[in-house]
Amino acid sequence: MDVNLRPSPIAGLWYEGDPKALARAVDSYLDKAQLPEIKGEVIGVVAPHAGHRYSGPVAGYAFSALRGRTVDLVAVLSPFHNFHNAPLLTSAHDAYATPFGPVTIDRSTVNALNAELKSELGIELTAVSNDPEHSLEIELPFLQRVLAPQWKLLPVMVRAQDPRVSRGVGLALARVLQGRRAVLIASTDLSHYYDQPTALSLDKNMLSKVEAFDPEAVFDAERSGKGYACGLGALTAVMWAARELGADKIQVLRHATSGDVTGDYSAVVGYGAAAILKSNA
Repeated sequence: MDVNLRPSPIAGLWYEGDPKALARAVDSYLDKAQLPEIKGEVIGVVAPHAGHRYSGPVAGYAFSALRGRTVDLVAVLSPFHNFHNAPLLTSAHDAYATPFGPVTIDRSTVNALNAELKSELGIELTAVSNDPEHSLEIELPFLQRVLAPQWKLLPVMVRAQDPRVSRGVGLALARVLQGRRAVLIASTDLSHYYDQPTALSLDKNMLSKVEAFDPEAVFDAERSGKGYACGLGALTAVMWAARELGADKIQVLRHATSGDVTGDYSAVVGYGAAAILKSNA
């Protein structure tokens, strides 16, 4: 049976296109991550989504916290950087193509989430084909390296930057994931194109709101210009979902900027990694 694959628009550009080279690169980011002690079950992570060369060292911290896990489902929530009228998008394909092979989409769970969203918000997921979005796909090679195989993907791209929508997505997502062996991935970068000292200040403030597990405060930081997350809607939806699923702590694992890679600190992009935890009480 032919699988309707979403072709990758970024393999070989944003990350290595050859599977062996990609494995070496991803594994090096994972191996170099020196995780602090993590107390609790990791039910989700926050990870950046620039090209691997730039954000891979930080993403390595997020995904190494999931290394060796066996799950059935991974919900990846990302922004959508291109124009579209719909507030919430998903893929119309059966699977995402990466150099490591296809990542199968769990269509039954997509449909279940769609029904919950319709009930919770009166909004449905709009399925798109051949989308150019990098921020969801960029996380997949990391997931393919750290998780035991056979997991399926629940892809959601959040265009809406609205607390009501994000909270509704989070509540709907939690209902769909309840009792499942699943993890949540929030794909977001932080401040964009400020000088390094400004970026450090903005990102510190934003990450403090994330670490406080306060999605409302994350929105407030963005609105007041005191911190930024380009995946604001996706990040806060994951926070709301995780809270409903019993998570009680978020631990920031790493922060860096593109300047730390390029040496150009005049206009940087901020990257953060965090683990979303459920205490082993």
